[in-house]
Amino acid sequence: MADKKEIEETEQLLMQALAMQSPEPAEEFAVHAGKEKPADEKNASKEDIIEALKTVCDPEIMINVYDMGLIYDIRQQENGDVDIDMTLTAPGCPVAGILPQQVADAAALVEGVGRVEVRVVWEPAWSLERLSDDARAMMDMF
Repeated sequence: MADKKEIEETEQLLMQALAMQSPEPAEEFAVHAGKEKPADEKNASKEDIIEALKTVCDPEIMINVYDMGLIYDIRQQENGDVDIDMTLTAPGCPVAGILPQQVADAAALVEGVGRVEVRVVWEPAWSLERLSDDARAMMDMF
């Protein structure tokens, strides 16, 4: 069984290989979900939004996007709209086309959330240091 250092080195090599497929980071793009929240409805808590984001998992390793550290920022507007900045593990990520929309859809399902915009950003680049302790524990199980 490989030790933690060997696993990290293997993951770094994989990330470098993926990055070589697309040497230039993809342009930023955004996806949308949800609808205007009724003015008399209470806004969702940030914790509720985070819990919803934790239902979205990277299909290759089955760790949620929040614990993977892919969610960089969650901004709530007074009207209930939510803006989320997220990244992917690499520009050539095979789920780049679906994961951001899944994040937007999950956040939009939270009671008290209006329109949701998820913007994919590439700076700062994602790294293994962004993993939560829970995600690290899950990766150690593989």
